Amino acid sequence: MLYFTIHCVFIHFIDLGDFNIMIAGTETTATTVEWAMSNIMQNHNIMKRLQEELVEVVGLNNIVEEHHLPKLKYLDATIKETLRMHSIVPFLIPRSPSKECMVGGYTIPKGCTIILNVWSIHRDPRYWDDPLNFNPERFLTNKWDYNGNNLIYFPFGSGRRLCAGVPLAEKMLMLILASLLHSFDWSIPKGEKHDLTEIYSIAIKKRKPLTAIPSQRLTDVSLYM
Repeated sequence: MLYFTIHCVFIHFIDLGDFNIMIAGTETTATTVEWAMSNIMQNHNIMKRLQEELVEVVGLNNIVEEHHLPKLKYLDATIKETLRMHSIVPFLIPRSPSKECMVGGYTIPKGCTIILNVWSIHRDPRYWDDPLNFNPERFLTNKWDYNGNNLIYFPFGSGRRLCAGVPLAEKMLMLILASLLHSFDWSIPKGEKHDLTEIYSIAIKKRKPLTAIPSQRLTDVSLYM
């Protein structure tokens, strides 16, 4: 009986782990790529600058590889700006203080539930100039990272409970977007307009899914094989 109970608990945790990997490791990344491409395609000057950076770092006769990623500073800034404007998870996991404390002049009672609204903080004009404007340059002139220590920019949380998948997510987003932008030019179907309206589900997603049309950018067709 004891073996059966332990076995069932073990299987239960495996199921939970698989679910977490599916949601946290795929859904959020795919949604961020869609938001990034939507904003990039709406701002042709940003797409042009990203592609110029890729030509300089990667070259038109090569495909994007992992060793190129640290040199793509403007792409890194664009991803950070995407995560600022479109926080995939708008609210962090609820926390509960173990004792009464004072934060920002407010008394936080012991045992109460605290939820941080990341979406709102990332768009707060007290902390961001022109917060509703998609502007990757803001992350070029300041040293921002994903640690969230200042609680002004923290798309992955902050402190000891920072999302464990940050290194993987950062590398995946860089590689996927670099490959898409280096290999193709992108446009939306004729007659359509860009729609950046948000809806809330497991993650904050686009109300209307992005329809993007690629066109070959590299002259060497073998690079696409």
